[in-house]
Amino acid sequence: MSGKDLQRHAPDGAVDAQTTRAMAPYFNASKKFAKPSRPEQARRRVLARVRGFGERYDEWKLRFGARVERYDLAPDLAENIGSRRWFRGLGTMLVLGAFAFALWPDFGALEARAAMPRGEDVRAEFRTQRIAPLALGGDSGRRVAPTAQVIPLASAPERPQIELVATLASGESLATTLRRAGVAAGDIDRAATLIEGAMASSAIEPGTRFDIVLGRRPAPGAPRPLDALTFRARFDLELAIERAAGQEGGTGSLALARNVIRVDDTPLRLRGTVGSSLYRSMRAAGVPASAVQDYVRALDNQIDLDREVRGSDEFDIILAFRRAATGERQAGRLLYAGIDRGGEPKTQLMRWGEDGQFYEASGVGEQRQGLVSPVPGPISSRYGMRRHPILGYRRMHSGLDFRARHGTPIVAVTDGRVRSAGRSGGCGLTVRLEHDGNLSTRYCHMSRMAVRSGQTVRRGQVIGYVGSTGLSTGPHLHYEMYRGGRSIDPGTVSYVTRAVLSGTQLIDFRRQLIELKQVEPGAALGDLEPLPSEVREPLREIEKLDIALAVD
Repeated sequence: MSGKDLQRHAPDGAVDAQTTRAMAPYFNASKKFAKPSRPEQARRRVLARVRGFGERYDEWKLRFGARVERYDLAPDLAENIGSRRWFRGLGTMLVLGAFAFALWPDFGALEARAAMPRGEDVRAEFRTQRIAPLALGGDSGRRVAPTAQVIPLASAPERPQIELVATLASGESLATTLRRAGVAAGDIDRAATLIEGAMASSAIEPGTRFDIVLGRRPAPGAPRPLDALTFRARFDLELAIERAAGQEGGTGSLALARNVIRVDDTPLRLRGTVGSSLYRSMRAAGVPASAVQDYVRALDNQIDLDREVRGSDEFDIILAFRRAATGERQAGRLLYAGIDRGGEPKTQLMRWGEDGQFYEASGVGEQRQGLVSPVPGPISSRYGMRRHPILGYRRMHSGLDFRARHGTPIVAVTDGRVRSAGRSGGCGLTVRLEHDGNLSTRYCHMSRMAVRSGQTVRRGQVIGYVGSTGLSTGPHLHYEMYRGGRSIDPGTVSYVTRAVLSGTQLIDFRRQLIELKQVEPGAALGDLEPLPSEVREPLREIEKLDIALAVD
């Protein structure tokens, strides 16, 4: 009983506040010995049951854990590999993995509502609002339905002219190219006749572009006439075919105009340090890749590039070069190849003569260091007596057999002239070459030949391909060498061929070498200054504005 209960049950004025506070602790302590009420009894029974369930759960968990612990279902798979305990752990891992994959979520696309409404009406609305050029067949935009006041056209109007570009394909004639572009047959014949008067149509190189202008049709359904045809016939010549002024509908005649383009033939000279890589240094200096290969090939026949060229040396290369007044450039063949060391020329080679050989500054021709191998393969049988693999008896093997695959190119071991080319008994397809020094070589068992009798060949030129014709057990090359008509061992011959200039040829050679070396490096890379007659008035207003701004 609290102090308030004591005051409430006591007579009025019998218990004061001080007495109440003093007696309150005694009454509160007496509640512990009082009989619990029904709600209290119910609460105590629930708590007792909960405590009993928790104790039983703890006991069950301990018993189950102790039982499972004896089986060790998840052992360390890095220990006791191959034991029964290890396989039990592997099985546990596989079961858990299969269970995980069974619960793997689906990553398929979820169907969602479209961001934009669908339907023919929506597509039609988008179509009316898009932009498409009418010249390319655009039919978009909003339209108004025709009324009775709309007069239909008898025929749709056509463009008065069509400008297009045609390219001459490889193996295609000029007439075929123009016919494919839509030029009328009569205009094709007239244009071909005019072009033949200026140059042979067969001399037009594949890839040449023709700027074609087709005029208005003379009648519905008729082919369009040729109004203009312009193309670059040569590097220094442009041909233009135009219909006579004031004539339309294809009634005027076509006329040819020759536009000669000014060309400067100053050679291109480039220099630079060899560095760690001659090829990379030359390419970085702007030398074309084909010119680098010609340069290396020319010097390789003269010196040993790996041993005689240092990284501190300087390369000097001069190419035939052409610059057109219209801005085009064309690199030609190699004219000069040199190596300088310490500011002084160490090796100088210049192309000279109709055959295009390289000569040293002294007038001595390029050095050919011995014979080259006819095929890139190992020797399978050498010169001497042996048992023939087909005939079965011993006889003289008067040559070398090179093992090579079918179709491997066969090259001439040195310069010469084809004495014969054709079938030759057991040798099959055979080519025989005659060389200087009363030497000759023969190449047997070819699958096919690449030269003909009487033809002149250079060192390293392909003369045929490896085969197995004649008495042969498989693809290979049988190579023979003769001196004065008698067979000799090809493996014992190594010689050098060099040409020497003398007299007026040597004087002219040295004069041209001096003139060639006077060319300044990179001088040919600049643009040609246009002549007053080559300056054209700009046609577009924006080009005129650019010129005015440049002048200001």
